[in-house]
Amino acid sequence: MNPIINSLIERIGQVLLGKDLQVRLALACLLARGHLLIEDLPGMGKTTLAQCLAAVLGLKYERVQFTSDLLPTDILGVSIFDKGLNAFTFHPGPIFTQVLLADEINRTTPKTQSALLEAMEEGQVTIDGETRQLPKPFFVIATQNPIHQSGTFPLPESQLDRFLMRITLGYPSAASERLLLKGDDPRASLKTMESLISTAQLNELQQQAHDVKASDAVIDYLQRLVERTRRDSHFAYGLSPRGAMAWLRAAKAWALIHGRAYVVPEDLQTVMGPVVGHRVHGRDKTEELLDHLLTSVDVLA
Repeated sequence: MNPIINSLIERIGQVLLGKDLQVRLALACLLARGHLLIEDLPGMGKTTLAQCLAAVLGLKYERVQFTSDLLPTDILGVSIFDKGLNAFTFHPGPIFTQVLLADEINRTTPKTQSALLEAMEEGQVTIDGETRQLPKPFFVIATQNPIHQSGTFPLPESQLDRFLMRITLGYPSAASERLLLKGDDPRASLKTMESLISTAQLNELQQQAHDVKASDAVIDYLQRLVERTRRDSHFAYGLSPRGAMAWLRAAKAWALIHGRAYVVPEDLQTVMGPVVGHRVHGRDKTEELLDHLLTSVDVLA
């Protein structure tokens, strides 16, 4: 494993105890230049993960608490008339950052949710007819409460598709929770946490993830998996080309995190749940759909 990547994972793991898999997935999402959706109950460490990532990467961080009365301008910014200049002056919103935590994104209205679409897809926002570029890297981490909770607005498919991955953190193991109960709050160290990597190094890692090789055999396996979602009656509709490309990007980043410059079938299988789970629907539960997909497609043609 790359020593820089290893140090990042270890440092975040000192705060977010017992969540090594989720930390690796979140980092892979960033290296693949995607965005991350974390769906879980309140108090599971979603915000802590976002803060840790921003801190160890040395990136500018902003948090927006999404509520039912939040407006698009509260996120994007607004132009205000300046009497002294006799002209409108643009005041940028919190989206002009490198790591944006969209906290409880499904508690705001679809109109405000959609304000993130252009930013997440193209790294820019258009306000008052003028297009403004966002900083690079630009990484959105959105948290979402379970949709059965009151006061939530389910994210539409078009919005979900902008997230490269969707993960859950879940309850800690008994051993990890015991450490939390017996020791000091690990989140206290966030105030003094120093960055372990420069922006230039992060950009280089993202490029390395992009350059990871996928053989024809791996591409064939991926295409068979995607095609199965499109013609198997278990699925209401198949995975889109954008979803297929997202799957491969995530697998490449996962391979890089584990010290390889090439993708193996196990990389596709590992990231399948986070990448594909929110992009397919059918008559069965998501976990059952994904299990069926894996068992019905052979690795070798």
